[in-house]
Amino acid sequence: MREICRKVLRPAAIIAGLSSLGGCSWVLFNTKGSVGLQERDLIILCIGLMLIVVLPAIVLTFVFAGQYRSSNHNATYMPEWAHSTRIEVVVWGIPILIIVTLAIIVWKSTHELDPYRSLDVPGQPINVEVIATDWKWIFIYPELGIATINQLVFPAHREVTFSITSNSTMGTFFIPQLGGQIYAMAGMRTQLHLMANEEGKFRGMSGNFNGPGFSDMKFIATATSEADFQHWVKQVQTSPNRLDFNTFQKVARPSQGAAIVQFSQVQPGLFKAVIDQYVGPGADAAAHAALELSASSKREE
Repeated sequence: MREICRKVLRPAAIIAGLSSLGGCSWVLFNTKGSVGLQERDLIILCIGLMLIVVLPAIVLTFVFAGQYRSSNHNATYMPEWAHSTRIEVVVWGIPILIIVTLAIIVWKSTHELDPYRSLDVPGQPINVEVIATDWKWIFIYPELGIATINQLVFPAHREVTFSITSNSTMGTFFIPQLGGQIYAMAGMRTQLHLMANEEGKFRGMSGNFNGPGFSDMKFIATATSEADFQHWVKQVQTSPNRLDFNTFQKVARPSQGAAIVQFSQVQPGLFKAVIDQYVGPGADAAAHAALELSASSKREE
């Protein structure tokens, strides 16, 4: 009875496990950006090279276990065997070749996929300044003088240059289908260059746990046609909201599930002012403001 249960339950468990993979999203392999395509190909190539060692090792584990089991009296018994040059060459030589190959590939791709490196594509890039707060994203278009909360829109087939910082805890700016993931850190500016190869809506997120509102720190990145982008810009410019530093401090207060908000006017240099809170003369004022905010939150609790 026990043997029958084992024969029935084991395949059933395997089938159940495999069926659960149906809910997995292979978003990194369904890339829609030029950077994402290169990163996808790099992942596949590296996995393929490593499987050259992994797969034979798995297969030979079962072959050796079956061939040299105690009940197999036909197996050659060599208790004095200690060394084989051919085996040593294979066991050490192939992994060394793979490691050298991987090192060359990683060295080359690290420079080609440097997030600070501009993409080799025609046209004027769109500049977007990104500020991570608890727990929402603020996008500023400095040349256009507009800003949004949790809404990122840009033309497809055109480079987007992101300047990224954080107003509080460290997070990561990540649009999986377009490629690249880079940290957003207070008092620092990081950069990322991306381009969508087609129009569409792509999920954006923070890939770094940074508090109770982390799961809601999401946005939709929309790649549009040039005409639709210009139409969206004009629509944002009709908003009555203005984003200056005082408004930003109110917007940046911790909140969860923040709705999309648009600003038709943005204080010039706001992105730099956010960074300067934590460096130079503004650091003391920022620390004082943070203490005041913390005290206010405790009073409300």
